[in-house]
Amino acid sequence: MLLSGAVLFWGTSFAATKTALDSFAPMTVIWLRMVVATVVVLPFLLRLPRPRYRSGDWRLLALSALFIPCFYYLCEGYAVRFTTSSQAGVVSAVVPLLVAAGAWLFLKERLTARSVIAIAASLVGVAMLSFGGVEQVSASNPLLGNSLELLAMVAAAGSMLSIKHLTERYDAWFLTGMQAIVGAVFFLPFALSDGLQRVLAAPPVAWACVGYLGVFASLGAFGMYNTALKLMPASRASIAINMVPAVALLTGWLARGESLAVVQLIACVLIVGAVVSSEMGTDDSQVRLQTEKP
Repeated sequence: MLLSGAVLFWGTSFAATKTALDSFAPMTVIWLRMVVATVVVLPFLLRLPRPRYRSGDWRLLALSALFIPCFYYLCEGYAVRFTTSSQAGVVSAVVPLLVAAGAWLFLKERLTARSVIAIAASLVGVAMLSFGGVEQVSASNPLLGNSLELLAMVAAAGSMLSIKHLTERYDAWFLTGMQAIVGAVFFLPFALSDGLQRVLAAPPVAWACVGYLGVFASLGAFGMYNTALKLMPASRASIAINMVPAVALLTGWLARGESLAVVQLIACVLIVGAVVSSEMGTDDSQVRLQTEKP
């Protein structure tokens, strides 16, 4: 249930971000959603269980905050400006495979031939999605936008690898609140450089999208997902992200009238198929990011 909620909020966040960008500058959108999330979560932080800090945890905490919100939102904020919300959502399907690659590279987890082939196939699909995009009103530069979205997914995978360890001693909502507060501080200079003149003149629909992004897509989705990581192996939790592209495609079509070229539809099938193929292997082929206890 937690993963279903996270997928719903993340999948619809692309269209909401695209709509907010019609009225706000990219970094203003990110900063406002972080402020909204911070205002909502602050009253509850003192009621959460106290973290069991261990020497050296500050490195993982800093790393997770660097990945999300800093690097992740910095890339995604501009990505959705240059590509459609549908395409950005499909690119997000590579996250489980990036997590597998990161676990093999940094945590010495086993990476099977099936996973290697799936990672390569998904990246080919991302390339097809990017080069097959045509310029339109909602996608002025799909190649640049999808490339930035891919970098954002690398940051998301890095955050999952670091948070995986922290949830053993830190409440998931504490970590989510920390991300929101760091984001509100980090993105303030960027928002000021964008100029805040347009903020007061923004229409209600833009503010509604910012509120939705802050409360549901930032605080709610990450809080649900981080909680799920504490309750189940990360390799299983990451499978749910495979459904984000489907939700993003449906939302982009219904809310913004977006469409994909034939080659991009093929790319969508290739990306999602590669991820599903990787996750449908035997237990030995799945990367276990959560240490099993005897």
